[in-house]
Amino acid sequence: MPAPNTEDDPIVAEGGLFRAVGTGIITGAADDDPSAIGTYASAGAKFGLSFLWIAPVLLPMMYVVVYLSAKLGRVYGKGLFAIIRDRYPRWLLYPVMIGAIIGNVIEAAANLGGIAASLNLLLPIPISLIVIAVSISVLAFQMWGSYALLRNIFKWLTLALFAYVAAAFMAKPNLGEVVRSTLVPHVEFNRDFLSMIVACIGTSLSAYIYTWQSNQEVEDQIQEGKRTVAERRDASERELDRTRRDVLIGMAFSNLILYFIILAAGATLHASGNIEIETAAQAAAALEPLAGEGAKILFAIGVVGVGFLAVPVMTTGAAYDLAQGLGRPSSLNARPSEAPLFYLSITAVTVLAVLLNFLGFNPMKALVWSGIVQGFSVPPLLLIMMLLTNDTSVIGGRANSRVTNTLGWITTVVTFAATACLVVSWFT
Repeated sequence: MPAPNTEDDPIVAEGGLFRAVGTGIITGAADDDPSAIGTYASAGAKFGLSFLWIAPVLLPMMYVVVYLSAKLGRVYGKGLFAIIRDRYPRWLLYPVMIGAIIGNVIEAAANLGGIAASLNLLLPIPISLIVIAVSISVLAFQMWGSYALLRNIFKWLTLALFAYVAAAFMAKPNLGEVVRSTLVPHVEFNRDFLSMIVACIGTSLSAYIYTWQSNQEVEDQIQEGKRTVAERRDASERELDRTRRDVLIGMAFSNLILYFIILAAGATLHASGNIEIETAAQAAAALEPLAGEGAKILFAIGVVGVGFLAVPVMTTGAAYDLAQGLGRPSSLNARPSEAPLFYLSITAVTVLAVLLNFLGFNPMKALVWSGIVQGFSVPPLLLIMMLLTNDTSVIGGRANSRVTNTLGWITTVVTFAATACLVVSWFT
């Protein structure tokens, strides 16, 4: 499966600001995978507009974690877990690696279930059969096709998520309450509220994003002809500036979608007393002010679009983690015979994700719980990335600026604190 090559996209080839904004919108929308849609819609339905403040709080956190992972891959010339293997003892590497892989498997499973539940709104086919069909299709593209082709087919479907923006306006929420809820944090120290905070952190800062982003920087360099680590080592300030810009644009649009999903669900579902989302149909109802009876169709298009983009990222991310953690070849530019463990891992993770869907979990609730699981894997990985990006033996003269360090350490502390508070709430 060749790595995505942005040079193939006409929108990218144009260059300049148009390239940055165009690809940023698509990347940001695709980052809101089915798990994110389910989590944000559940947050809006359960807590209403009072949860809007989470969006501006998450934006700098989303930016800094993706930028740090991209920077590591670009400057060090290896993927995240290859770097951790180089720099840290095995007793630290393996638990972090296993935690990240488990998070990826669970999130991939939840997203497959979310895609199937959404398609089930339109097709009278059992969800289990849809899960199998979708997973086979995705795996076939990964093993024998091209993720770039898959991306080009489905990326425009992700723009259906912008329907939440229109739906939120058409629901006519109280403007004063919207502004107040956006700017003034409201926190409840109970299990449900803290679980939702951790789920939102986990799904917006998912660990699979780190490994995927760091490895895509490496894959891009390989495609440029830099086949060895020595050739890939270090990056110019211009390259890092471009990375910062692209990451900021992508995360800003992702955060915009996050905000309006919560707003649309809060202004419709919560306002009408539907505070628990049990089915895909209930989640789709947040789009009814815009689409009416067509809300289910619009919802399904958005979820399927982002799902077909996100699931390969999650399964491949887990394969990167395992192969690199064990010191084996891992590259989408390599043939299966050149990186057998890597490609075998992609298949194994996909199979495990399918099997988890046969345990009888509610697909919509599984999306939220997958975010919580990811939320627990975020803090240790983020701490490691902060240490690595400040280590001159790793990053050379490209150590973090004061602003990046401030954002990074605040994000690290916040993620540790959120998960700690949730754990405490379980025992009180």
